[in-house]
Parts: sequence; structure tokens; C-alpha cells
Amino acid sequence: MFNLEEKIKYVVIGDPVAHSLSPEMQNPGFEALGLGKCYGKLHVSAETFPEFVEFAREKLNGFNITVPHKQRIIPYLDSISREAELTGSVNTVIIKSGRMHGESTDGFGLENALREAFDFDLNGGKILFIGCGGAVQATAFHFAAQGAKALYFANRTLSKAEALSLKISENYPDCECCNCALNDEESLKIFIEQASVVVQGSSLGLKDSDPMPINPALLRDICFYDTIYRETPLLIAAGQAGLKTADGRTMLLHQGAKSLELWTGQKAPVKKMRQALYEAIEKGRK
Repeated sequence: MFNLEEKIKYVVIGDPVAHSLSPEMQNPGFEALGLGKCYGKLHVSAETFPEFVEFAREKLNGFNITVPHKQRIIPYLDSISREAELTGSVNTVIIKSGRMHGESTDGFGLENALREAFDFDLNGGKILFIGCGGAVQATAFHFAAQGAKALYFANRTLSKAEALSLKISENYPDCECCNCALNDEESLKIFIEQASVVVQGSSLGLKDSDPMPINPALLRDICFYDTIYRETPLLIAAGQAGLKTADGRTMLLHQGAKSLELWTGQKAPVKKMRQALYEAIEKGRK
């Protein structure tokens, strides 16, 4: 059912997965380490997921996971990191002697992306997340674990933000967690005034026709990061206002580099991976 060249020992799986740029980024990394072009991608549906797991145990050394399988993999794992268990999200699986260990590198990726883009230190920092989807849930726990002082969540469905805030507070009581509905501009204004960085983690911005996730009148002199790796309406508006902005390519880069290090035990050649990823993004825009 799953046909791969024998040299392929790592893959990214998803449904869909054709859009993934992980092979374009990871293979230059593996090649720089002298391991050859050993990373591919596989379309895996919910129906074929159990068969893939058995295939992976026998044939692969590891894999990355994108939507919608980041939670589905957990019951199949032999072990899991605490962070991945808390977030309920696994994006990296390491396989040794048929045993599978799950990790989440998304939080590490965003932490390093914010440090690179804005010289932002998580320890003692205050961050506003727009949206409470998988990307936000996978990173918020990491931020709390790394000493963030306050996390603010604005989500279309308030109950989802409340549930995320409660779970983080239970596990990291020193991290202040507050939430509001995305249309609650009064609360949003307060959160934006308190935060140093806004992380846009919703799907708004994937299409040119998407509206701004927040009222442009709420923009103020802080940093704006969008997990989508294109110039979204939010980033355009913030940039026009003279504010510091960055898109999601750096998060993708650093979470992928961390995965490679977990698999190989070697330091990731980030420079080569960055060049290959950025070239692939620009090629996809032409």
C-alpha cells in the first residue's frame, strides 16, 4: 500500500500532504550530514492510518505528522514527551527497533522564530495568540514551560480558549492565562496593550480574500508574527503601520531542524535548510 524507495527512511504524512515543503527543506539537511536524500512524503488517510503505523515500525526511522493526524498517532506510541502529552499533539516520531516515541517540536520552532525575528525572550514574556487551533495549542504549553509570564488567547469560540487557558494554568500556575472572544474588542485592546508579541495562529490569511482577524484600529507598536508563511492581511496592515512583522517560514524551519536533530543526534545544518525552504516557498509563488 505504501511504496517508497528503499533509501527513504523518513517521511511527512498528512491528509492532504501534497502541499508540504518538508522534503524540500529536510533533504538538503540530511545530505549536508552525509545521509543522502532520505526524506519523502506520504498521503495517509484516517482509513489507512493503522496500516501506515505498522509500515513505519518496519521500514522507517522516523516521520513528521501534519494535519489531521497529530492527535491520532498518540494511542499507537510506545512513549511520548511530557510536552506532547500535555498538548495532545505530536508532530515528530522517532523509531528505534520498531518502538515509536512521540515529540512536539512546534513550540521549539515558534520560540526560535520569535527570537530570530524580534530578539524576543520567552522567559518573562507576554504573548497574545489569535486562534486556538492545533498550532496554538502545540506551542502555548511550550511557552508556559519556558517561563512565559502571561498568555492571552482570543478565539472565535470562547469555550475553546477557556479550556486551553484552564489546562495551562493547572500545569503551569505561575503563567497567567486570560482569554476572550475574537469579537470582544475591548478585551483584545487590553491584551494587545499588555503583550509584547501577537501570534496569529488561525487560518485567516491563507487566502487573499480573507478578512483581518482583528480590527486594524487595534494595532499598536508591538511585534506581529503570523504562522502562515505568506504575506497575510494582518502582516500587510502591521507592516504599513511601521510595525515589526514576520511570517511562519521561520517556525517551519526551526521545528523541522529540531526534528532532524531528534532523529540523527546531530546538529541540524540550519543555514542549508533555510536556503532550500525559502527557495521552495518563492518557487511556489510563481
